[in-house]
Amino acid sequence: MAGLKPWLYPAPTYKTLETYWDTDDDAPGPRCGHTLTAISPTKTHGPRLILFGGATAIEGGASSSAPGIRLAGVTNSVHSYDVLTRKWARLRPAGEPPSVRAAHAAAAVGTMVVFQGGIGPAGHSTDDLYVLDLTNDKYKWHRVVVQGSGPGPRYGHVIDLVAQRYLVTVSGNDGKRVLSDAWALDTAQKPYAWQKLNPEGDRPSARMYATASARSDGMLLLCGGRDTSGAPLADAYGLLMHRNGQWEWTLAPGVSPSPRYQHAAVFVGARLHVTGGALRGGRAIEGEASVAVLDTAAGVWLDRNGLVTSPRTNKGHAEYDPSLELMRRCRHASASVGVRIYIYGGLKGDMLLDDFLVAENSAFQPDINSPILTSDRASTITSPKLNQSNASLYSTTPTPDGRLEAPSFGATSMDKSSMEKLAEASAAEAEAVSAVWQAMQAASAAPSDETSVSDDNSQAAETISDGSDTEADVRLHPRAVVVAKEAVGNLGGMVRQLSLDQFENESRRMVPVNNDLSYPTRKFTRQKSPQGLHKKIISTLLRPRNWKAPANRRFFLDSYEVGELCYAAEQIFMQEPTVLQLKAPVKVFGDLHGQFGDLMRLFDEYGFPSTAGDITYIDYLFLGDYVDRGQHSLETITLLLALKIEYPENVHLIRGNHEAADINALFGFRLECIERMGENDGIWAWTRFNQLFNFLPLAALIEKKIICMHGGIGRSINSVEQIEKLERPITMDAGSIILMDLLWSDPTENDSIEGLRPNARGPGLVTFGPDRVTDFCKKNKLQLIIRAHECVMDGFERFAQGTANNAGAILVVGRGLVVVPKLIHPLPPPLQSPETSPDRTLEDTWMQELNIQRPPTPTRGRPQPDLDRNSLAYI
Repeated sequence: MAGLKPWLYPAPTYKTLETYWDTDDDAPGPRCGHTLTAISPTKTHGPRLILFGGATAIEGGASSSAPGIRLAGVTNSVHSYDVLTRKWARLRPAGEPPSVRAAHAAAAVGTMVVFQGGIGPAGHSTDDLYVLDLTNDKYKWHRVVVQGSGPGPRYGHVIDLVAQRYLVTVSGNDGKRVLSDAWALDTAQKPYAWQKLNPEGDRPSARMYATASARSDGMLLLCGGRDTSGAPLADAYGLLMHRNGQWEWTLAPGVSPSPRYQHAAVFVGARLHVTGGALRGGRAIEGEASVAVLDTAAGVWLDRNGLVTSPRTNKGHAEYDPSLELMRRCRHASASVGVRIYIYGGLKGDMLLDDFLVAENSAFQPDINSPILTSDRASTITSPKLNQSNASLYSTTPTPDGRLEAPSFGATSMDKSSMEKLAEASAAEAEAVSAVWQAMQAASAAPSDETSVSDDNSQAAETISDGSDTEADVRLHPRAVVVAKEAVGNLGGMVRQLSLDQFENESRRMVPVNNDLSYPTRKFTRQKSPQGLHKKIISTLLRPRNWKAPANRRFFLDSYEVGELCYAAEQIFMQEPTVLQLKAPVKVFGDLHGQFGDLMRLFDEYGFPSTAGDITYIDYLFLGDYVDRGQHSLETITLLLALKIEYPENVHLIRGNHEAADINALFGFRLECIERMGENDGIWAWTRFNQLFNFLPLAALIEKKIICMHGGIGRSINSVEQIEKLERPITMDAGSIILMDLLWSDPTENDSIEGLRPNARGPGLVTFGPDRVTDFCKKNKLQLIIRAHECVMDGFERFAQGTANNAGAILVVGRGLVVVPKLIHPLPPPLQSPETSPDRTLEDTWMQELNIQRPPTPTRGRPQPDLDRNSLAYI
């Protein structure tokens, strides 16, 4: 592997894992020709794998005088594997199920699974679409009504959801011939109808028993298969829809380790993980060729030894490798959850398999049998039967009315379609928080072994610091840099410094602590967006002195460009650790909440991330809550993502509690996407942004002495390692108490209140006192906690229906770890004259109806007595 680029990780090694079930009927048992599909978490379940159909017995083989084997025992049973509890369960959905079948095709659409085609004892299955709806606990089968002609009955074909919208099926065998056609069904367009595609480009030859998997940016990759003569194929083709609606095939570059069919393949990020398969005559692929990865970002194939430059052969394979012998199989099924790839069953010679395998798309191979989830995530299993398996996280989303719709990665549901009902739904923040909390409780197990919430004497967390009397590295500068509120025109002319004693809300103590901890850092290369899209965004939006809101509020990107941007940024976030390791100097930004104008003012006053600014000598760290409340969430999040792509090692984003679909569906972001991009494109873009949010890092360490997060340490976080163990992508409702505390908890109202207290934001949330902060910092050898999440009069948060009249602020952590606050005061109210403020008057009305439902966020230390503490004000 000498000379292998560091991001070209070799193919992983698969291992068997332990799984559980309550009764023998809950175990899937030996089978082949089945499907395994990953679905997103729901309010009552974490991420799950759905296993359907297949053959459960074989006839013939070594014990028979007849040559060959014949599959038998074809079934239509459904089994669910919960990746959090590592438990199998047999499902018996209501409604009319599909006929028994094998060699069918399946695709996930949110928390639903779509099945099509296949073959059974009575011959070909129909080409009807069957939907298994797992959105709630009343599992049900539906047969989708499709108008017009479709692909027709077939088996050995492939299907997947492309661009989170189009069900695309390719190839297969209709009983008369091997096929090469491609069909698409738009899940966002009723009545549903199949469209036969006529793609441009290099078309793949006719084939069956190929695989196809959709990359998150909307490319379907067709891999391998068996041609009309029965020969296995080694090629791979990408199918992509352009903005003009035209589809195009492209031959994938690289040298495949081996031709194959009846294999399995699934994407994790830009890497297609290919396993097993058969050669001519049904002989299984052996040796290193049995495990391969097609890295579509680099355009190369890799096996466990690294880059593949010529086809692998089985000749000369002397040493017995049990992990490769494990992969000698065909007719199995695979699915991915987060960074993990799962494989179930298959056929090995004349033996059906019932083992469950897993590998990780990573540069490193951790102990796969160790729990991925922290102790508060692991469910207690009573009287289990033992097999093999494990877990990780992913997510998508369905619609409550059962219609097919683009998945929302990380949402609990695609909300009601009309904007009026969305406005009604925004009436209860506490309910939204409660729903997230209840979902997390349902997906989680008992409280962590490491922490317990008792009564008033129990411990909690805080904002600024800890207490010890040793080394004093981190210091809060005694003066803050301020731009006076009187500065309306040239903001740069009214800068002054004020003593921190003059600020009413500066009440938190800071006593430094000794620190001596080493954390590894990680380098990665820039993931460039197609055609320099991120540069276009930066040149359009990064205008600190002269940015103006668009007069007609139409957003300048379309949904295709949003998808390109999110994919490029997602690849960077996937390479980053959950806790970022940063070096000073760093500028730290709190909640932005769509206040793009305020962000431009901060950039104008204190420097902006550009080579014409100060990016060459200082990093930028944003603490989450990029969207909702403000009127320019789209500009805010797209510019930050573009800056992340341009400066991946200098611009850093972590996640806030509003980077979750079930929250930002209610507080403005979803509505802004619809208002400014149109309903179809807006919902698609909102969905794609929320998929990306699930990959955001969750905290940052500056010089191993300052930890930055969005919320706090709550009741459950006692060590940085607990945060590091949270695996991404992760959704709020599938997350643990640790994630809830990290993004939702607050310090107590003042330093005299210690321990844990209930949090007015919602049930199950807590505030934490200075004693928790002291203990946390001492245990982790930290000196300071910097967090966001609350509006402070001398800090930062202005929102949609007006202003709390609070200052906007950043913290600058210098090379000597001196922390300097830098502020801007709010501008005077805009004049209502169109001549002097044309864009303001337009902006003030577009979300007015929704904002009536949103009371202002109360500022920290100044509760507003007229507001109900269970209201929207506390989200």
